[in-house]
Amino acid sequence: MFCLNVILTLKDAADATEIEGLLAEACRLSRTEPGCLRFDVYHAEADPATFVLVEHWASEQAWQEHREAKAFKEIYEPQVLPRVERVPHRVKLLVE
Repeated sequence: MFCLNVILTLKDAADATEIEGLLAEACRLSRTEPGCLRFDVYHAEADPATFVLVEHWASEQAWQEHREAKAFKEIYEPQVLPRVERVPHRVKLLVE
């Protein structure tokens, strides 16, 4: 399994509502992709400029293929990434 947690911090907090909608749509699409075991998007209650993505993929290859799919190519890459600071963390699931 390939697991990734990504912390996104908005460059402009005024973008929160729009980014929330874009991430929700990207999440819905990602969940339908082959190899997606889990894809969740969280919006921090204490800091509205922070979002967290929790991704579990069947393999690193499935994650790589995700990066060529609609959710990534049409929503995340062009509409979200330019408006956030991104800190990815490849993680190991300790208990299933």
